[in-house]
This record gives sequence, C-alpha cells and structure tokens, in this order.
Amino acid sequence: MKGQVIKSTGSWYEVKIETGKVFRSRLRGKFKMDGIKINNPVSVGDWVEIEEEEKGDKSAVITKLHPKTNYIIRKSTRKTGFSHILASNVDQALLLATVTFPKTSLGFIDRFLVSAESFRIPALVVFNKKDLLNEDGIAFCNELIEMYEGLGYKGSLISVLDEEGIEELKGLLKDKTTLIAGHSGVGKSTLLNILVPGQVQKTGEVSTYANKGTHTTTFAEMFEMDSSSKIIDTPGIKELGLVDMEASEISHYFPEMRAYLGECKFNNCLHTNEPGCQVLEAFEEGKIEASRYHSYLSILEDYDNRR
Repeated sequence: MKGQVIKSTGSWYEVKIETGKVFRSRLRGKFKMDGIKINNPVSVGDWVEIEEEEKGDKSAVITKLHPKTNYIIRKSTRKTGFSHILASNVDQALLLATVTFPKTSLGFIDRFLVSAESFRIPALVVFNKKDLLNEDGIAFCNELIEMYEGLGYKGSLISVLDEEGIEELKGLLKDKTTLIAGHSGVGKSTLLNILVPGQVQKTGEVSTYANKGTHTTTFAEMFEMDSSSKIIDTPGIKELGLVDMEASEISHYFPEMRAYLGECKFNNCLHTNEPGCQVLEAFEEGKIEASRYHSYLSILEDYDNRR
C-alpha cells in the first residue's frame, strides 16, 4: 500500500493511505540518502510503501521510500556532522515571526530564507502578534514586509489572537503543502488551531524572564486545512544551522547578491573587502539592505569558524 508519512516520532511513523486509514508504522531495514549524513531519512511528507503486519491492528512496516521531490533540513541537535530533515515534498515554507514577545532576529529570518533558497523552495515571511504592536511597531513590520517582498518573498502582518489577516493567509496556503516553522512562542500552535478544522494543538506561554516560548510541538506533523491544502508543523526552531554549502555559494542564495553574479573582479570573491567587488559597491550605494548584508557576513563567519 502506498501512503504519506503524516507524523514522525523518531522510531514510529504515522502513514496515511489513499482511503484515509492511518497506520502506525516502523522501518524495515535501513534507509539512506546518497552523500548526506541524515539521522532521519524518512520524514513527514514522504511517500512510502507499507505492508500491514496483522489485519485490523493498524500497524505496518515501511518497506520502500519513494524519491523525494525536495526536502528542507537543518543541522542535527543530537549528532555532530549529521542533518535532520524537517519535511519532504513541500510546495513552500512559511516562517512565522514576531518582532516582540518573543523577538525573532532578522539574522534568523535571513538564515531561514537562505536555507529555503538552497533547496529551491519558495518562502513566505508572516509576522504575528500585530495586536501587541504600537504604530511604530506596525510601521517597522510593514517596512520589513516591503523589503522581503522586493526580494521575492511574500509577506504579511497578522494577529492570530484577533484572527486578523487569517483569510488572506489561507489564500496563500490554498492547494499547497506548506511547512510552517518559527521560534517557540510565536503562535504556531494557536494559528494551527484556527487553520485546521477540529484541530486542538497545545499552546504554550511565553516566558517573560527570557522572552522566549516554551516548546509545545515535539515532533513534525502534517495536518489538512482542506482536501488539497496541507500544513506541516515543525518543532520550535531555536537555531537553523545551514548545511551542505560552500562559503563561495552563500551569496547565490541572497537574490539581491545573485543579481551581481559574475560581475566582481575576482571569480572567487566573497564580497567582504575584495577590490572590484560589485556586491560591496551595491551595498555602499544602498542597493542592498544593511540587515541583509550583515546576515550574509554572519553566515560567512560561521563557515570560517567551522573550518
């Protein structure tokens, strides 16, 4: 039977077949991905073949993994040198961010976008908690949305609490499989409770001491907004370590830097202090936003530290 993995708990997988029946499944044998050290080769969103173990008990074994059309990964928090797949076979990735309570740094947003670019997955940036913002805060969010939309990333400002902007957001998610990510405390679980009919996700308080959220999602899970629109919820991500990227490639995943590809004096230009660098010149002329350029330098510095 062919089915899609809708939940992963590490050792067990929930697989939904075409009839709608869900089987609690485990892996038979080892599954590997060529050239990449992965601690979870089977992930939410994967299409697999399963065999029922005993009639009627809804347990099965996964015997085959179908090729992934795409996937998005982060560095494993458990095994050094390994990566963890957040989800497979997605149409787009949505980052839910907040500028207050808790604050999502622009560096984190940019790392998420670079990661999505590197896997050629379209990305959206949605800011939540408009209800907590004053006029200046709303203006700041709108400036960020304008900046990201200028780079090709759809953005919006919503209030999950007041259900403001939700209908527009549903339009962006319609007929797609969307991975939703973000720090703990930004409102992912509350948003899911609104988007998914009958879904009751546990929500967590934001710690006022550290201004950070408490984890409420432990494992990745797929939900149906409607018959053609799926949402993959991921555990709150504290940091997004980028993987499988050369230092010279990083600028390729910044659309505003990619525009100057091949125009610098040196082929191996890293756009830091090289003479004849067109990216640096564009930055100095204000054509590249300071926050974006500093995010680029921060990612580049991480790579220098790892060598």
